[in-house]
Amino acid sequence: VTGMGGIGGAISVRVRGADTRHTLVLIDGVRVNDPAQSDGNFDFSSIVPTDIERIEVLRGPQSALYGSDAIGGVINIITRKGRGPAKATLQAEGGSYGTKSVRGAISGKSGAFSYDLSANGFGTDGFSRYGYRIRRIERTLTAPLEKDGATGFGASARFGIDLSKRTKLEFGGYASGIDSDYDAGWGEFPDTPSRQKTRLINGFARLSDKAFDGKWRNSLLLFGNTTNRTNRDITYFGSIDPMSTDWTKYRFRGERFGLEYQSDLQLGAFGQITVGGKWERERIDNSSTPVLSTWGMMPDSTEAQQDTRSLFAVYQISPMKDLNLSLSGRLDDVEDSDHFATWRATAAYNLTATSTTFRASIGTGAKAPSLYQRFDPIYGTDGLQPEHSFGIDAGADQSLFDGRLIVSATVFANRFKDLLNFSFSPGDCPPANPMGCFLNVNRARTSGLELSADADLMPGRLRAKAAYTFMRSENEITGLRLARRPEHEGRMSLVFTPMERLTIEPSVVLVGERFSSDNERDRLSPYARFDMRVDYALNANLSLYVRGENLTDARYEEVKDYGTPGRSIYGGLRLTW
Repeated sequence: VTGMGGIGGAISVRVRGADTRHTLVLIDGVRVNDPAQSDGNFDFSSIVPTDIERIEVLRGPQSALYGSDAIGGVINIITRKGRGPAKATLQAEGGSYGTKSVRGAISGKSGAFSYDLSANGFGTDGFSRYGYRIRRIERTLTAPLEKDGATGFGASARFGIDLSKRTKLEFGGYASGIDSDYDAGWGEFPDTPSRQKTRLINGFARLSDKAFDGKWRNSLLLFGNTTNRTNRDITYFGSIDPMSTDWTKYRFRGERFGLEYQSDLQLGAFGQITVGGKWERERIDNSSTPVLSTWGMMPDSTEAQQDTRSLFAVYQISPMKDLNLSLSGRLDDVEDSDHFATWRATAAYNLTATSTTFRASIGTGAKAPSLYQRFDPIYGTDGLQPEHSFGIDAGADQSLFDGRLIVSATVFANRFKDLLNFSFSPGDCPPANPMGCFLNVNRARTSGLELSADADLMPGRLRAKAAYTFMRSENEITGLRLARRPEHEGRMSLVFTPMERLTIEPSVVLVGERFSSDNERDRLSPYARFDMRVDYALNANLSLYVRGENLTDARYEEVKDYGTPGRSIYGGLRLTW
């Protein structure tokens, strides 16, 4: 996870060394990657957490199940379903950097109707995204850096209606809005008064039916989302005056809507087969309008759309006790572009006598070129091919001491080809792209080891968790490490309950050396960050908590020249009834 300068700054996630655009992001099973982004990635800063039940992460190529974008992995954010009697929660928090937030939720189920509604609002004064707590920059300053604040809201709703014992209708949505300041990060005066507004709206309706005592399940999903971003982008060259200022207004609008059908049929001893199809339409409407331009920049706009049709199938079987196998395949056909096929196979064996599970998977991933990469009037390139990946992993999970200790280990390797790269060289580009173009020329590989442990050291009193990843990454064209991929990364935490209703959780995050830019440029030093959370329940309905972040006041960078928070303290209360 890489953040660019605190709350409200862009946040990117890489899974097993794949690029940010290779992570497919879902909300309640609906794809929300931004079609208007130049590479179709997802900026996690646009998420304001509401009533989230859980977050599922699938690592490795998953396109055989989820289609385009799932080259490195999938992240599914699942909002809470209403269950049981009506329940309400109210939470308020405040702390460092002028940060404050309020969150509320109500959920429950009455007869055949379930509901969950939640909302969250926050604001922060923040700190300068450029240069904050970076000594080499602070030593050169002649004036204080301006603060880059942010405000935001989020709301989600999820409803369910049991139409009969076998048929259910679910529908809901998520909306968020973020207004944040940012710094251009380049030019002689990178601390600029730039500002971005982001609006995300996502909605779905799912009708599901179970027949033959639940052995045949069918579901139909209707979905749609839109992302709107507007930027006031300001860059200074030479001095802070109109003669050396670039000021451009950008507008990005991406839309997606579609329909998906899935059928699951249980075949008894012959396993289960899943088949389905999906139709999806994406649209973008992007524009740039210069207000002040030192480069003579002209207005530009891009309007485009494309349809994608997909068919997929999954076969699962247990040929013998404790052995589970699966094989899946998918075909995606992108309008006026290429079609691509992906597949995946998995195996898991549970050795009951020793409480050991062995598992392995192998498969392929693919990502279609974005609408911007295909249709931008200046840089868009005709004839681009999908990006592809091949991945394999194998591992084991071991339970010891009657389940009080669980350890896991996984080795993995991925190879990426036909990766899109931008070239400014006219000699590389078609005649229609004299200013530069996108090309399927890059190749890369990643491999590594993932370890984790969860130990119940003193039941009811002390629990320990640890996770560690070692990863090698390489650009196969240059032979150099990929940017922003540390070789070593880990986290350790303790959950200490010294007395009833009091929980203390210290944690340490460790990140090794990495490079902020391609070709092993802009080395970033390793760092360790110490955090802690203390939670005390006054009674069954009211609890108080305090959390501290970076309590040792470590100075570090996740992206070159972008600041990170110093020692921070936040406190809040949570009321449930």
